[in-house]
Amino acid sequence: MGSFLPAVAEQLFRDIQKTYQETSQIPDDLLIALKFVFGPCALQALDLVDQRSVTCLSSPSGRKAFQVMGGSGCLYTCFVSCHYCLCPAFAYTVLRRNEGLLCKHILAAYLCQAMGVSQQESVSDQQMTMLLCRTAAP
Repeated sequence: MGSFLPAVAEQLFRDIQKTYQETSQIPDDLLIALKFVFGPCALQALDLVDQRSVTCLSSPSGRKAFQVMGGSGCLYTCFVSCHYCLCPAFAYTVLRRNEGLLCKHILAAYLCQAMGVSQQESVSDQQMTMLLCRTAAP
């Protein structure tokens, strides 16, 4: 994980990773902790994980991005390395109002990383560059 999250969130993801590797499920106490730390987006993020809506894109140069198919059918690009998502909820709730740590898309990407369940797709460095350029465009 990155250094953009509080230590309690980092530890929660480590606990989820360890438990999921051992049992292939997340116990109730960790689900409750997830809801406590991340609020209402926790359940929505778990739904995205269950629906296999998260794809990890990786390029030969080592760059990674996540694409998450949102509940509305929109595809959002997330960067856990810098803790950023292009969705309106992230811009409004996290950046503008400072009311949450992250949106459901980034949380789903973190959960998929911890659980090892994201879809994997290799892209060329050129494709990754185009993806980054599209996300930077106004």
